[in-house]
Amino acid sequence: MIDLLNAWWAQQLVLCDWAFDPDPLSVEPEDARARLSILAVPDRGELGWRLLESLGTGGADADPARLLAALELAALGAAAGWLDEAQARAWAHWLAGEVVAHHRDLDAWLEALRRARSADGWVRGDDGFADACEALAVLEHEGEGITWDRLGEWLAVHDRPEAPWPGSGGAAAWRLRAGFAPVLALPAGEHDWAGLAEWLAEDWRVHSREDLLRVLLWLGAQGDRQGWDLDATRLLALDHDARRAWCAGLEADERRYGRTLLAFLDQGEPLEWAAWDWLRLVDLAWAGACLGWLEAEEAETFALHAADLIQHRYSDWSALARAYQRGRSLFDGRDLLGAFESDWRLLLQSPLSPWRVPLQGLVDEERLAPARDAMRGWRADPRHWVLALASVREPELAVRQGPPVAVSAARRDDALGFLAENLDLHPEEGVAALERYWLPAQAHHLNQLAADAAHGALPPAETPFGVAEPAALAQRDGLRRASHHAATIHMAEKYAFYLQMAFDSEAFDVDGLAALAEALRGSLCRFYPDSRRLLEAWVSWDSLLPEEDQPTLALEIRWHLEDPGSLFHWLDWRVDEWREPGPRPRLSQFTALSLVGPLNSPPWSVPHRESEREAVAIREWVDGHYGLHSAEELSEFLDFLLENGDRQEYQINYAPYTLNSARLASEIATLESGECSDEERTHLLRLQRVRDNEDGCNETDLTAWDLAQAVDLAVAGRQLGWLESAAFDRVLERAHGLAASHYSGWDAYARGFYAGFSFFMGETPERESFLAGLRQALVAWLSAAPPLAGPWASLEFPGARPRHWAPMHIDTLPGDARLLH
Repeated sequence: MIDLLNAWWAQQLVLCDWAFDPDPLSVEPEDARARLSILAVPDRGELGWRLLESLGTGGADADPARLLAALELAALGAAAGWLDEAQARAWAHWLAGEVVAHHRDLDAWLEALRRARSADGWVRGDDGFADACEALAVLEHEGEGITWDRLGEWLAVHDRPEAPWPGSGGAAAWRLRAGFAPVLALPAGEHDWAGLAEWLAEDWRVHSREDLLRVLLWLGAQGDRQGWDLDATRLLALDHDARRAWCAGLEADERRYGRTLLAFLDQGEPLEWAAWDWLRLVDLAWAGACLGWLEAEEAETFALHAADLIQHRYSDWSALARAYQRGRSLFDGRDLLGAFESDWRLLLQSPLSPWRVPLQGLVDEERLAPARDAMRGWRADPRHWVLALASVREPELAVRQGPPVAVSAARRDDALGFLAENLDLHPEEGVAALERYWLPAQAHHLNQLAADAAHGALPPAETPFGVAEPAALAQRDGLRRASHHAATIHMAEKYAFYLQMAFDSEAFDVDGLAALAEALRGSLCRFYPDSRRLLEAWVSWDSLLPEEDQPTLALEIRWHLEDPGSLFHWLDWRVDEWREPGPRPRLSQFTALSLVGPLNSPPWSVPHRESEREAVAIREWVDGHYGLHSAEELSEFLDFLLENGDRQEYQINYAPYTLNSARLASEIATLESGECSDEERTHLLRLQRVRDNEDGCNETDLTAWDLAQAVDLAVAGRQLGWLESAAFDRVLERAHGLAASHYSGWDAYARGFYAGFSFFMGETPERESFLAGLRQALVAWLSAAPPLAGPWASLEFPGARPRHWAPMHIDTLPGDARLLH
């Protein structure tokens, strides 16, 4: 039985200078590909465009020349192996329907073709077109062949097939690529995209599968849109002159972008362009499939990921296309919105457009769920947690997603310089040295302050040493706004940045760093149930405690919170065995460490043995201040401080003078009347302080001074390896017990600390400035203003009745019996 559509199709190909053959698909593949090349159709992508363009937008102005050319292209595409027979017939069916719909009979169709040829100037020469028209007309008038009426009858009883685009299941995501070139058929192959490898190398600097994967993940997670979004957000807060000044300050090659962005602001254009990244993600996924760098399923997964993000952001195809046009405008540095109608008219209006289906629901949830799992799988390496956190400060790191990338020599040097200059961290210290930057005690302190602030239970601004500064108090009191958010992220994001620098230096053990990255992941998953809670906590704490002399990261963090593609939303978020990157001190241990007070920096982490390079400076300090040279001498001196200390010297040599003022005056007069040795001069100064009861030395228990020194020395001993962990803990326990037995609270302890420091200070011209600085530090430690000055305000004093409110989350140190876990 004759195939009427094929027969009619074959008749029309005679008009394209084909020899008549009842089967329009009988051309040899090599001949078909050669003919396609002559017709400037180098690949299946261009073929898709030509077929789509042939139907126009379905109006009365259908171009007959394009319809005829499309009939030839469909036949050649099938003969070349670019289309299967069913697809080619579907195109022929649609084209036949358009031809009959716009031409009443064969004569009208042929006349329309003649006019089109005439308008074209017969640039192809006399190719027998006129003879072919005459031959078809004769057949028609004699009722031979497939007449116009027979074709019309066939079309009337055969509904047009579904649009001939891959559209079932996950393949529907490839419809998103139509803005670049419609995907005609699957699977992808080299014939889909001529010159692809060269284009990737030139335009994207992509030379391998690994390069491509990194770009795909970057486009999904960040792309160009992040920088544009942040610029736009900042510009919205500026006036007209400030915006122009910003643009003028750009590099010359960026100024066109700046002017385009300002034009969008002036026009009130929606500041949304994520489609620029996500549609290119689909395009590059297709490129990977064409080159064989991605398996078909892998490529489709990336396309589905883009569809997922797009369906999250855009309501329809027009909104998607306009967003892409804005992004393209910013990238090119010229406003292309005026060309929107002409650029996108075909895809938005053609009856056969791949976009004739609703955007919402393009891909169903059943297909998206596995794609989401796959995207998380690409980021399953805990290294991606480090990248995510560090890239907020350094966005360029986001391109490192996926397979590890080699670090340049310049980057290695920069990373080593950062670690040395900012952290005093050197490779010979090993991975273990990074533990010192994990500060769980600091998180506990901040959480406690936030809980107390929320309940109005913070310490008073007025202390025995002065009143806290208003600005510092305001910052402290503002912590109440973070009481619902665990504070670990405040220190963890800095830790992640340090860890990233260690990775980039390539000077530390990779496996050791990977273990720390896994511990970081586990800790954050424990304290935050999902990415949204983590980012909300981060933006809250960052806005309350910004880095000194650094702009707040609030805009950057909020961007990650709001962008559905952000890496944070695609991390491997799971709670399993928990191991932190560094030791978590017990609450009593942290309290005992805090007895050191302003004598040293706040003890946010447990001390550990330092490298030999660091040990040199510590030994010099121990020797210079205390004359200690070994572990035995240190242990003996610690026992002395805890049992007797400087307070005993005061009790034996100076306290008796408080009972005999005449003897005190005589002793002072004697020493003042003659030459004094250094030792006698020190004795004289202390007698004068007793006489004047300077800083309450005669009324204050000076034990705190000995305890602070003991803890400070014990930390040094632990860093030198002179004290093992158990011995160090015993020192802390003894100090903790002595503090509880001698003082009622931190105020009393601070008085004893200050009085001891003042009384035993040697003669120095800077005495008053030292004491003024210490008083200021004690005000900050007692009031927590500023919040990170020291931890006294957040800790129960040893032995004192509990007065603090329990935080609302588990990000606290172990040992507080009132916490609900």
